Amino acid sequence: MIKIQDVFFSYPNGVEALKGVSLEIQDGEFLAIMGQNGAGKTTLVKHINGLLKPTKGTVTVDGIDTTKVSVATLAKKVGFVFQNPDHQLFSETVEEEISFALRNFGFSESTIKERVNWALNLLDLAEYRKVSPFMLSGGERKRVALASVLAWDPKVVILDEPTIGQDNQQKERLRQFILQLNHLGKTVIIVTHDVEFVAECKPQVVLMSQGKIIAQGSAEKVLTNLKVVTQASVVLPQISQVFTNLKDFGFPTEVIDVDEAAHILLGRLGDRQ
Repeated sequence: MIKIQDVFFSYPNGVEALKGVSLEIQDGEFLAIMGQNGAGKTTLVKHINGLLKPTKGTVTVDGIDTTKVSVATLAKKVGFVFQNPDHQLFSETVEEEISFALRNFGFSESTIKERVNWALNLLDLAEYRKVSPFMLSGGERKRVALASVLAWDPKVVILDEPTIGQDNQQKERLRQFILQLNHLGKTVIIVTHDVEFVAECKPQVVLMSQGKIIAQGSAEKVLTNLKVVTQASVVLPQISQVFTNLKDFGFPTEVIDVDEAAHILLGRLGDRQ
């Protein structure tokens, strides 16, 4: 379990990015953290792997106080994929990039080879094994960064804006992959502005505004609450916008994905036949 208790954080320039944030994330939970730029989303998740330490309050991961251990120690439990992969990549080839952390963590050469091959195939990167990551597209570099984290099999995976640079096909593959990770028992946390992606994934959602959590709950409840999404400068999913306009005709409002919308609409058409 991840426990964030009354956390405040101020940057050296005096900007107070977190203002009394409390949140519990259960093992195996799938969570999306949303809000406008500057809401404190990335600042918050950087506390989970110890990249940032609270000015006040506590953060624990499996009972371990993040201020008491190194980032390297926490990294064995918490994998973090940055929004900009170029802040994470540095090796000469994709293969070396994925194997770097495994060697640092002391895995055997046979295990390293096995895990690298697994990650390359999983994220459709095998053809780029000997290619420099910096010769790849932005979306491909994002997948290399993800592969380099997943290779050591962390318990918690944090993805900062994972859909940026991905086309619709890659987004769908990413969605299926995230759901698979979560099904395997991983705790998955995404920071994202992509409301349509969240609507399709249906995780638990935390909305942030001005360094505070203003709403949390199921995607269906949070992303159809016009008051809180407006406060967080998040737009309603397109399907939710449609059903909000249909509420006076007796349609439910907590509808956010295409499949559910189609089922409801076809059901209504069937009732009229």
